[in-house]
Amino acid sequence: MQKHKILLLVLLLLCCIFAGILLGSVPLSPASVLRCLAGLDKESTTYILVNTVRLPRVAGACLAGMGLAAAGVLLQSVMNNSLASPNTIGVNSGAGFAVMLTLMFAGNHAAYSIPIAAFAGALLTTLTIFGLAYMADSSRTTIILAGITVSSFLNAGINTIKLLDTDLTVNLTTFMIGSLSGLTFESLKFPAAAILAALFLSILAAKAVNVLNLGDDIARSLGLNVTLVRLFLLVLSSILSGCVVSFAGLLSFAGLIVPHICRRLFGNDARFLLPCSALLGASFVVICDILGRVAFSPFELPAGVLMSFVGGPFFLYLLFTKKGGRRVNA
Repeated sequence: MQKHKILLLVLLLLCCIFAGILLGSVPLSPASVLRCLAGLDKESTTYILVNTVRLPRVAGACLAGMGLAAAGVLLQSVMNNSLASPNTIGVNSGAGFAVMLTLMFAGNHAAYSIPIAAFAGALLTTLTIFGLAYMADSSRTTIILAGITVSSFLNAGINTIKLLDTDLTVNLTTFMIGSLSGLTFESLKFPAAAILAALFLSILAAKAVNVLNLGDDIARSLGLNVTLVRLFLLVLSSILSGCVVSFAGLLSFAGLIVPHICRRLFGNDARFLLPCSALLGASFVVICDILGRVAFSPFELPAGVLMSFVGGPFFLYLLFTKKGGRRVNA
């Protein structure tokens, strides 16, 4: 039954990808797109548009959705907190601050170091929040408040860097909101490899995630090294979210919304939850990007804006319905 659901998610993603190539400020016909995908009409304007603009953008949206959704599943398991996600606990902001620092000091030579810097910033922020949660014996609401506090400092740092260095090549507005415009296959090479590798390792670690979700005492009694597993999962979630920030900016809420929807549809078994969240997350970001391109054509609304419109009310719903809290132990 679960395999059939995964197949439906794959079909949904394929439909979203095809729609993402077809639709935009310049709509294309299905026949012309299929010819371009088959390698025909290489001299046509449609071929250039599909292969240099639409395909990289859709690929970036898929990677962003997969990375953020899988990172959300891992963070919620590690922190034992249903409200945790790369956005709500400030992981994205940590990655963004590291990216801005790298751009300020390395300038145009930072292209290949940006994903590494984003990963480092995401990991340090995650460890900071996790440490605060452990020391304070925090409820889930306190953890989120700690994340918001850290995130506000990091966002202030991002704005300060932009004011100090007006020659930065990144557009701060679109970076803070999250946008998928202007992507190329060259800029996606390293992040794509890192995201897919981290996602593969996450799925391999799904059994350990299931054991961890049983509680620390039971996990230890079953022979799981809780501290080591938590650290490993934190590293994976930092790779996933940090690499997304490196090319898409501070996209929000995909890591919160998608895991909760998938838990309702597919249950809590991480062996299915992780791949299903990755597939649905990819479809979710592609759909948001399509709506941003089509709804106000010929103007474009960044995907991050639409994701925030959906995610804000969803977060409030979770905040008021998921009451109580559990201790986070290392």
